[in-house]
Amino acid sequence: AGSVGSTIAYTLAHDEIASEIVLIDINKEKVEGEVMDIEQGTCFRSPVSLVAGDYADAKDSDIVIITSGIARKPGQTRIELTQTNVNILKSITPQIVKEAPDAKYIIVSNPVDIMTYVFTKISGLSENQIMGSGTILDTARLRYGLSEHFKVAQRNIHAYVFGEHGDTSFIPWSGAYISGVSVDEYYDLEKKLGKDIEPIDKEAMLQYVQKSGGEIISKKGATFYAVSSSVCKLCSLLVASSESISTVSTMMHGEYGIEDVCLSTLTLVGPNGVQGKVPMRMTKTEIEQLKKSADALKEIIAQIDLN
Repeated sequence: AGSVGSTIAYTLAHDEIASEIVLIDINKEKVEGEVMDIEQGTCFRSPVSLVAGDYADAKDSDIVIITSGIARKPGQTRIELTQTNVNILKSITPQIVKEAPDAKYIIVSNPVDIMTYVFTKISGLSENQIMGSGTILDTARLRYGLSEHFKVAQRNIHAYVFGEHGDTSFIPWSGAYISGVSVDEYYDLEKKLGKDIEPIDKEAMLQYVQKSGGEIISKKGATFYAVSSSVCKLCSLLVASSESISTVSTMMHGEYGIEDVCLSTLTLVGPNGVQGKVPMRMTKTEIEQLKKSADALKEIIAQIDLN
């Protein structure tokens, strides 16, 4: 029931994605307050059940969203933070898996790729049930940035962020399109139409994607609206009638020459969970960037205690 978890619950309730929502938190008073606040605004939608509960109340859930963890403290290393949040995940996992063994699990806790890897290893669940929110937020930031630059609707943009949700993420520009036209071709088209437009600064766009979260934190203390929208969109994919493609973090099994690490590439997601990776043509340089991201994550995994 922290900022991200409670905002996800609020969004799920008001977008009418869920009809039964259980919030679980170690701070019982906080979760009761969040539920009261959310449910008092639900008269404007079809009936919904909100419960400030415990693991037993989540029995037989269809979807479980894990947002638990703490923020980095001053002077704390990334490894120390990772181990702390891994330990929290290790305490939560057996309790929720016992109650909801058939659920689809969305890991949102940071560092999300490491947490998804740990959950995959310790939960005992099938991999098709598990996905991390990965770079869905990064991809949303990219599409917003491109939309602002080209003054075109975000729904016309098909561009993605791959790799970790972090410093080694990258944009495979070879697969970035605006309604079937590559980003570079679209710029040329706009110029021919007499539009006053600048060439896109691809490095600056990547910096925007990677750094805007930190900028928001420095200005308002936390980020939770955009990530909540992203996670709720993922929930809607899991209850849809057909499959969709999303950049969620899942276990790699030799795709692009990468194994035994969770990171984000194009992934087929739907009512049966994760159905596999969708191979996208990438340049040799882009594949090397993905491998660099995988190696950075593996380096952290090697330093944490999973037992």
